[in-house]
Amino acid sequence: MAIASDIERAMEDSSWIRRMFELGIQLRQERGPENVFDLSLGNPIAEPPPQFFDELRSYAGADTPGAHRYMPNSGYVETRQAVADALSDETGLSYGPDHIVMTVGAAAALNVVVHSLCDRDDEVIILTPFFAEYLFYASNHTAKPVVVGCDDEFIPDLDELERKLSERTKIVIVNSPNNPSGAMYPGSFIEALGDLLRQKSTEFGSEIFLVSDEPYRKILFDEHVYPFPQLAYERTITVTSHAKDLALPGDRIGYIAVHPGYDDGGQLMDAMIFCNRVLGFVNAPAIMQHLVRNLQTVTIDTADYQQKRDYLYGVLTAAGYEVRKPEGAFYMFPKSPGDDEMQLVAALQRQGVLVVPGRGFGMEGYFRISYCVEQRELEGAAPGFVAAMSELTGG
Repeated sequence: MAIASDIERAMEDSSWIRRMFELGIQLRQERGPENVFDLSLGNPIAEPPPQFFDELRSYAGADTPGAHRYMPNSGYVETRQAVADALSDETGLSYGPDHIVMTVGAAAALNVVVHSLCDRDDEVIILTPFFAEYLFYASNHTAKPVVVGCDDEFIPDLDELERKLSERTKIVIVNSPNNPSGAMYPGSFIEALGDLLRQKSTEFGSEIFLVSDEPYRKILFDEHVYPFPQLAYERTITVTSHAKDLALPGDRIGYIAVHPGYDDGGQLMDAMIFCNRVLGFVNAPAIMQHLVRNLQTVTIDTADYQQKRDYLYGVLTAAGYEVRKPEGAFYMFPKSPGDDEMQLVAALQRQGVLVVPGRGFGMEGYFRISYCVEQRELEGAAPGFVAAMSELTGG
């Protein structure tokens, strides 16, 4: 076999999300699209807000010379300034353009950060349930992923985290609101996490970085307020994208933001700018940098997602599923009626409903539903959830 053995193994263990998406294509061909309800992929059906199209039309009509040339690898200074201004307003911290690197989405941002910080066999802490690609992002750069569990509310286990932190720990990744659970970590947890990392950094004589993956930060429900990790810990690196808050997943635009109070921020920024280049991203897309510059305070209307969350939560609880009501994002992570969620996933497939097994996110016995779909998809799937529960419980 010509391909690398590590890649061959990784492909065998690769994302359950994509497997289910591909199965959906097959089932639609076999049964007809009207009989298949694919709730597997977090691909938002929301359209970008009107302001995005205003910016797009303005940019297309300007015909500005040099608009498509290379810029500094960190991105246009005007765009970085706009990001810094918005973050400063949100957090009260003094971000400037020299704290920002524009990236090819959050995935590129995470790879840049891990490559910049981790030597071979350094450890990256990943909190359950987790986006499966985190495991590969660590191993991409010869780091070792270390998984930490959570409680029934999907809040990470701080005692287990403390036991697993070591002198090799370089990064702890937090993702809140969380994919796959939709849970937002409360401010009390973030404060305790910051205290723990500060204590352990001192104890080990090392620097442990908190990397906050925030693509769902602005998709919050019930008037929840986001607790910014950088207010609890000075070695916080924010990574995010506009895939979800501006509904631009295919346009691959995001950024890295280094805490302005971090003492060695200049050296870290230099490393990330270098890694942005040598990893082959070079720079974030020029057009998208121009377009999002004036959209840093704009977000899609989250009311539609909240309505879908409430509808789906009602369907599931009425059918007997145990499920935590999410505070944000557009995922739900119910408990399977049996320990083996694959039985439930198979039963739902027989009903034409596609979900992702929890083992794809590090938690067997659960399954993920993505409700960033048309309402008719949720309504079509509702009888399937009832039927699958009845099949497995004999109800």
